[in-house]
Amino acid sequence: METTKSYDQQLRNIGQSLEAQRIIVFELSHQGERFIVKGEPEKEMSLLALLRNWQRRRRSEGLNSSLSFTDQDIDQLDRQGRAQRSRANRLPDFHSLASTLRTVGSYLDLKGAELLEIHKRQLSMTILSRNKHGHPEYEERTIASFYDLFVQMHERRRKS
Repeated sequence: METTKSYDQQLRNIGQSLEAQRIIVFELSHQGERFIVKGEPEKEMSLLALLRNWQRRRRSEGLNSSLSFTDQDIDQLDRQGRAQRSRANRLPDFHSLASTLRTVGSYLDLKGAELLEIHKRQLSMTILSRNKHGHPEYEERTIASFYDLFVQMHERRRKS
């Protein structure tokens, strides 16, 4: 159950990658040393976007639609994210997927829980984890319910 890295950093980096790919609704599972994400990019409504999506589907027929993130992938995403981040003292956007997943990761870290799965929807998420004693826990929560923890985390980081 011990992880070498904290979930808040790992999930933030995965969130940045998913945001870049416009994947907002997804299922994430933690399997050993990797995270597997199944989800589809958010649909664009312009004609050009529809044509691009149609071409992409034709090229990728038969391919597995899941994404896999190893520790090396997450380290690479972290380096890319650090290069893009600026203004460390400003309050990040809570509604960004990276911030939301970072907050959920901190929540799991604070509980000492092992992440098994996250099912992310537009306004809510389901979290399946294993507590310190090895028992499974299932939680259905709104994304907004993590806001207070998000603010507390930012205050702690700002002070240090």
